[in-house]
Amino acid sequence: MPRKNNPRSYEEAVAALQDILKQVENNELGIDLLAEKLKEAKMLIGYCKEKLYQTNQEIQKILDAEEK
Repeated sequence: MPRKNNPRSYEEAVAALQDILKQVENNELGIDLLAEKLKEAKMLIGYCKEKLYQTNQEIQKILDAEEK
């Protein structure tokens, strides 16, 4: 199933990463497709890291506002 360049949510990105991992673990990917999937995984990991960072920043702002 082809993936979009940008997932719609953190959960979608994690699910896509899990799917790629399963394919790699089960040796379901040829060498050409493996390189493509690893590039996709790298993009998804970056997306997840950014979402986690943004969420952390938002939570910190909320907590800081409550302390005032």
